[in-house]
Amino acid sequence: MLLMSRSRQEQHAKEMAEIARKRSQWRDVGRRLLRNKLGMLGLGIVTVLVILVIFADFFTWHDYAFQEFGRRFSYPSLEHPLGTDNFGRDIWSRLVYGGRISLMVSMLAVIMSSSIGITLGSIAGYYGGKIDIVVTRILDVLMAIPALLLAIAVSSALGGGPVNTAIAISISGIPHSMRIMRATVLAIKSNDFVEAARATGSKHVRIIFKHVVPNTIAPLIVNSTLLIGGNIMAISSLSFIGLGVQPPTPEWGSILNAGREHLRGFWPLIVFPSLFIMMTVFGFNLFGDGLRDALDPRLKD
Repeated sequence: MLLMSRSRQEQHAKEMAEIARKRSQWRDVGRRLLRNKLGMLGLGIVTVLVILVIFADFFTWHDYAFQEFGRRFSYPSLEHPLGTDNFGRDIWSRLVYGGRISLMVSMLAVIMSSSIGITLGSIAGYYGGKIDIVVTRILDVLMAIPALLLAIAVSSALGGGPVNTAIAISISGIPHSMRIMRATVLAIKSNDFVEAARATGSKHVRIIFKHVVPNTIAPLIVNSTLLIGGNIMAISSLSFIGLGVQPPTPEWGSILNAGREHLRGFWPLIVFPSLFIMMTVFGFNLFGDGLRDALDPRLKD
């Protein structure tokens, strides 16, 4: 009984030490991120955007769908900060609510592509052999197709709408997530804690999802952050050519498409949506780069 009690105490002490070590690592990550000025700038842009789209009701004064034909093509003013469009709708309201749609679709696409990529990458990297070859070759075929062209093909087959747009964009993100996961699993699966889990009789599925996947969080977070910016560009591109989110639902690409015919006569309908897209992609890319540098163990002081 005494030996069992000591063994449990030692096990508990090891678990507490591991928890303390992980907390210390994340504190180090936070300090390095705070010292990265460009990363913090990206985080600030992303934070402002997220607050705007989540609490859109508090930052808009007009219904994004309300049409006031007597005030079509109004330039920026106190009542309409960014002017009105060709139907007399408030551009600011449509851009803020459109950001909610863009972020929602982008996040959904990231979740889809990351989930499938994590599963395939874990299986290919852990088991290796023929399974690895088959999975890798199939995804190599997907990578050979340009991402936007693949999204256009899938969106044309499925039709428009937020969910179908997310599915169309997520397919092109699967190979990238899978390759990152596979490379990380290959580096982790030979570690002592994985060998110890095998020695204790743990099943392969348990080892993958309890011991391997949790240690791949850092690269997956960085990859997901960078994917969001690229997905927003893809969503806007699909909506711009009429294959993404369909009017009257506001979305940055569809707003740009509506202003295409009025490029020379009314600049706000083109400039402001472009600025929103540019700043959002810029913010997520800066934040993703800063997060990658902060999570890189080779940059530790």
